[in-house]
Amino acid sequence: MIRLVAGLLIAAVTLALPAVLDDSALAVYILLGLAAMVTVGVSLLMGYAGQVSLGQGAFYAIGAYTAALLALNGVPPLAGLVAAPVVAALSALVIGTPLLRLRGHHLAFATLAMQLILLSLAGQLEFTGGDIGLQAIPQFSIGSFEAAGAATYAYLTWAGLALVMLVTRNVITSRPGRALRALATSETAAASSGIPVGRYKLVVFALSAAFAGLAGGIYCFYTGYVAPGSFPVLISIQYIVMAVVGGLGTIWGAVVGASAITLLLQALNTLSALPGMPTYAPSVLSYAVYALVLIVVVLFLPQGLLPAVTDRLSRKRRSTPVETR
Repeated sequence: MIRLVAGLLIAAVTLALPAVLDDSALAVYILLGLAAMVTVGVSLLMGYAGQVSLGQGAFYAIGAYTAALLALNGVPPLAGLVAAPVVAALSALVIGTPLLRLRGHHLAFATLAMQLILLSLAGQLEFTGGDIGLQAIPQFSIGSFEAAGAATYAYLTWAGLALVMLVTRNVITSRPGRALRALATSETAAASSGIPVGRYKLVVFALSAAFAGLAGGIYCFYTGYVAPGSFPVLISIQYIVMAVVGGLGTIWGAVVGASAITLLLQALNTLSALPGMPTYAPSVLSYAVYALVLIVVVLFLPQGLLPAVTDRLSRKRRSTPVETR
């Protein structure tokens, strides 16, 4: 009952916010939802498949470029948005087949190299617009309806996040989800139990890429512009930090982590815009804060913010004496 009430309250607040936020706050709200969408996939990938990817920004970019290219060539935006996660997932299947043979930091560096290669190619190829990128991307539309304002994109973003969370929940609670939990505990034990470890890791890798691709598709329609500079390496590190801060392997933890880090970054951007601050202040502050936040979370909240809070509440509830009449 408590979970139902909490879910309805969160849904009500989510639907009400776009109507009351100004344009600046709406932009943050949309970017927060997009980041949460990608972070749910990262949390699933790291928390259940035990894989560390520093290249989720690459799949975010693939989704954005896919939707943008299709829309600019006359394909209906809805079809472009549907194609974005599909192309990202297919790319992950192709890329992941050789990469997932690696483990630990070797896999992390390989996925990082993948994003660097992709950004380099996007900056050189003519059909992706080179370093200038793709501009004048049409607004998202379904039939005669066209997304004319930021509030519409906010609803679209959070509807996409709800879909991603629903898919993730169904995966986790299914039989493959139980196999993934065994995989996260011990690959050797999972393999000895007959679980196809390699196949499951590849499927989760593709699913997390699809989530990033969907977010990228919405992003391109919202901004109307994509370029290699829109997807820096720092963005992939940002998703890792969000997943770790919120709590790996938890759906709502990804949303909590994305919210905390996005709001923190907005505060840093405001600070770096103050008079007298150097031009490199935003990037330097971002790296410094990411490092500091990770150290604090690993030392004092190793399970993440959400699991720490829920565990504390559970212990408090158990320790509260029950009144007897």
